Amino acid sequence: MVSEVEMNNTGTEKTNDEKLYKMFIGGEWVGSGRTFEVRSPYDGSLVGRVPIAEPSQIDAAIDVASEAFESFSKTTSFHRYKLLKSIAELLAEHSEELAKTITSENSKVIRESRGEVARATDTFTIAAEEAKRIHGETVPLDAVSTGSGRVAYTVREPIGVIAAISPFNAPLNLVAHKVAPAIAAGNTVVLKPASSTPIIALKLAELIEKADVPKGVFNVVTGSSAVGEQLVKDPRVVMVSFTGSPEVGKHIRDVAGFKRFTFELGSNSAVIVDDDSRIDEAVTRCVQGGYAHSGQVCISTQRILIQNKIEKEFVKKLTEAVEKLRVGNPFEDTTDISALITQKDVTRVLDWIDEARRRGAKVATGGQRDGNAIMATVLTDVKPDMRVFSEEVFGPLVAVTTYDTFDEALRLVNSSRFGINAGVYTNDLGKAMKAAREIKAGAVLINDVPSYRVDHMPYGGVKDSGMGREGLKYAIEEMTELKLVIFKL
Repeated sequence: MVSEVEMNNTGTEKTNDEKLYKMFIGGEWVGSGRTFEVRSPYDGSLVGRVPIAEPSQIDAAIDVASEAFESFSKTTSFHRYKLLKSIAELLAEHSEELAKTITSENSKVIRESRGEVARATDTFTIAAEEAKRIHGETVPLDAVSTGSGRVAYTVREPIGVIAAISPFNAPLNLVAHKVAPAIAAGNTVVLKPASSTPIIALKLAELIEKADVPKGVFNVVTGSSAVGEQLVKDPRVVMVSFTGSPEVGKHIRDVAGFKRFTFELGSNSAVIVDDDSRIDEAVTRCVQGGYAHSGQVCISTQRILIQNKIEKEFVKKLTEAVEKLRVGNPFEDTTDISALITQKDVTRVLDWIDEARRRGAKVATGGQRDGNAIMATVLTDVKPDMRVFSEEVFGPLVAVTTYDTFDEALRLVNSSRFGINAGVYTNDLGKAMKAAREIKAGAVLINDVPSYRVDHMPYGGVKDSGMGREGLKYAIEEMTELKLVIFKL
């Protein structure tokens, strides 16, 4: 029996038991001959069916983005400000629907999903303001004898078609961090969202369409990694903005050719808690930073380095606080921890916990499975060569390691191959300045955890954590070309 199909104006098809979504290419909603299912990590329920983009459709998306760039790159900053402000207003208007979509797709607890929508609204709002502040500077050529009689200035110009490849863990706001600055600068975008969370990106496309953004400026193609591969290889794409694993980032760099890249590739962020710290505050922030979105955050507080003198007090308070976290249905307001994105990730995190336990670490609390989730876990006596210390867990786990001297703590922080954010709790100004100077990371936070981020700050990492910076003003700099103009008078 063939079920009846009801079409709405965005091209979403609704049958009696599922939704079939369409891609957004050149201002049109298009399907394909193949689809894949998006299911809730929490209970396996069907969220929707999404097209797998055909190679010809990916090519068409790049083609219309290239055509749109020719006119959109010449628009005024005020025009782009108005477009971005409209998108922000629509995000706020539809915030509850968007939050529920995020929770349905990736099992982020609903209050955190609401927070993500609010942040995405801020991201587009700030991008709108930054669109009016893109400028260059004068260059004093007459500072040397050969510069006499010349006047020079710089301007920032958009660069072209940007491929945006986004992750599952913040599937709206991390898309916003790629799309909003690109539009602010006058570029066009082809977005390939994570295959586990594509529907929220398509809902954003609906709002961008309602905001009357010109056709071809923003496009969404969905599917597997093969879609992203074709996208980044295309010579018409001048920049790739990617958030994901280091292995995939390195592969993109190798196959994409001569392009610009902004890569945010994950971390195993550390916080030092020295013996002169405000322990209660540090405990509270470590719980907030270590277990948000079940630890599936690139700057999740994973490694906690505790000075030996305060280890027992800190671990006791930390364990008591963590044991209050509730595992359950992500749509319930009282839930703190819910399902990891895949069964494979559940197995991997449990394997890493078992490995650490076999090698001498102790499970202070948690360490067990609860349905498709893992109970909030605290490991103590963790050594630097254990995977829970040296790799990115991306789960609800913090690893506690002790140190004797502050210099030892700094060495432990820097022993990682990653480095986005790092935190240091101390009331000693000398130690704080030493940490700020010596820690190898994109940001050092004094008296806070590495998980802190606001959307207009420069954000990105060093070493295997990536290259380039997000944060609206800084992303716009990545997405524009600096041109020098010289007048000989």
